[in-house]
This record gives sequence, C-alpha cells and structure tokens, in this order.
Amino acid sequence: MRALAALGAAAVLTSLGLYASLHVLPPSAELDWTRRTISQYALMPDGWVFDLATLLLAAGSAAILVALHRTGRLSRGALATLALWVVGLVGVVWFEKHNWQAGGSMSGDVHRVFSVVAFLSLPIGALLAAGRAPGAARWVAAGGVVSLLCFTPILWAVLAEPWTGVRWWRAIPLGTVERLLGLAEVVTVLLLAWWAVATEKVRRKVPVMSD
Repeated sequence: MRALAALGAAAVLTSLGLYASLHVLPPSAELDWTRRTISQYALMPDGWVFDLATLLLAAGSAAILVALHRTGRLSRGALATLALWVVGLVGVVWFEKHNWQAGGSMSGDVHRVFSVVAFLSLPIGALLAAGRAPGAARWVAAGGVVSLLCFTPILWAVLAEPWTGVRWWRAIPLGTVERLLGLAEVVTVLLLAWWAVATEKVRRKVPVMSD
C-alpha cells in the first residue's frame, strides 16, 4: 500500500514538472498564462505534453485513492467524490477545449463540464474523507479548504456577470486563478498520499492481540 501511494505521488510530481515545462519552454512559453487557461496548452504544437501531464495526474491520483481506500479511511461518499476527480481529469483530455479561432464546439462544452467536475470534486472529496480525523487528515482538510477558496473568484465572476456586464473570464485573471487552484489541488492530492502512508504506519504500530 505504501509503495502504491509512493508510486502515485511520483506520477503526480512528474505531472507537475511537465506542467511547469509548458510555461518555460517554447512554443507554449509564449502563451499569456495570466489570462489563458491551462488547457489552452492542449491546442498548441506541444499540446501532447499537457495531455501526458494530465493523464499522469489522473493515474497518480487513482493509485493514491486505491492506497487510501485500503486503509479503510474513506466513506463511500468520499470515495465516489474523489473518483470523480480522476474521471474529470480524463474527460478534460478526451474532450478538447474550445478553439475559439474556429468557433465553439460540443467537445469544448463537455470539456468545460469535466473541468468543473474535477475542480470541485477533489476538495469536496478531501473534506469528506478527512472529516474530523486527527493528524495528517487535518492537512488534507486544509488542502480542501484552500482549493475551494481558490475556486471562489471564478464563482464570483460567473455570478456577478449579470450585474457587472463583464464576461466572467474577463472579470478576473483567469489563468492565474486557475493555476493557483490547480496547484492547491495537486498539493491536496499529495497530502492524501501522505495521509495514506501515515495511516499505514499507525496501523503497523498497533499491537496484534493473540488468543
């Protein structure tokens, strides 16, 4: 179980490195990351790096989820919600975002739905999993709270649009907000891996009663 959690964490960290490379290596480095979303990289010549990073994040998250499930810490609700995070990531890759140079598309609409599912399911799942448990679980809960707080500017922009008249993706530096949100959620996934390992260590220290 600890090996599974470590393998998952390694995949997540590798994905983080790939995402970072898109910001510094051409041609994707030319993208205005303060305004353009992360998935915009998928439309660029090196878009395969984005796809690979996202699928690695999904695979690593799935491995961590299995490891944590084996500890017995996850309720059905937490397990289902965290599984939606993995499904959402795969959906983001499978359905490409709108290429506005060519106009809107059904794929882009589905992509947006999967994005919202992924962004919201992880922090909610983390909070459901951690509950009021002590120790490492408190850090998992903190990661969930921070992730939800990072999502609030997007929610505000959408809800305020009818009154401000400003399209929600222009009302905030969407690229910056989304990257902060993504970073918070990746850290939360790593905290879930840490919690799984910490839980297993505690279980091993508990003495087994003999007959």
